[in-house]
Amino acid sequence: MHPRRLTPVETVRRTIELAQRYSVGDVRVFSSAERARFLPGGIPDLPLDRSLSFELLYRLEPELYERLVAAERIHPAVLEWLPSVERVVEIGAGTGRLTTALLTRCAHLVAVEPARPLRERLRTAVPSEASRKIDIVDGLFDALPVPDASADLVVTCSALDRDGAHGGDAGLAEMERVCAPGGVMVVVWPNHLDWLGAHGYTHMSFPGEMWMEFRDAEEAVEMTEIFYPHAAGEVRARSLARVSYDVLGVNPPRDLAFKVNRS
Repeated sequence: MHPRRLTPVETVRRTIELAQRYSVGDVRVFSSAERARFLPGGIPDLPLDRSLSFELLYRLEPELYERLVAAERIHPAVLEWLPSVERVVEIGAGTGRLTTALLTRCAHLVAVEPARPLRERLRTAVPSEASRKIDIVDGLFDALPVPDASADLVVTCSALDRDGAHGGDAGLAEMERVCAPGGVMVVVWPNHLDWLGAHGYTHMSFPGEMWMEFRDAEEAVEMTEIFYPHAAGEVRARSLARVSYDVLGVNPPRDLAFKVNRS
């Protein structure tokens, strides 16, 4: 199979770092509801902040996002820790980096993802034999399209933040609303552990060195130039497909925070 030919826009953008990758004109991709959520103060100044740049990435270049998360391997102990249950709600499912593992440990899964291009890619990623046990739906942290107490496990991976546009206190309240009594709410690869701890979440971290694992050294350079430009020189010099998170200067996906719903 021949590789897909890049469009002119993709060719220009190919190695532009995320902070410089999109212009204010690109926010036209947002729906009116998304504009109200992500642009409450109107059209922003350049450069766009990292959070907004990621929202544009999900909608304009979902294939680039998929390449990034393919290299971000979740610690196997995190996956082993997640309980096997009857009903799961996953929030911010993306293109399915956690979804496939969840499908092996539940009878039914609701995968909530607000970005339409990511939902479309997730549908193609679900194995055909598992398609009957998953519903892929549009929805946001603070307005989950899921009934009360309808899940034994409510989980999210690298999607929840404490700002209101990406969850916040309202998002945590929604996770609790849809979680059945005695069920578990889990944040994989969490941010803001102090905030989660104040809401009753317990932090767990699993040991061992971790790497981002790219297809080859060329892709490692390209992707770090976009997402971790401060580390691109070292990655280029090492010319390796595996890049340590220490080089990137970020915590690897070895952590989770959980809370049992006592209500």
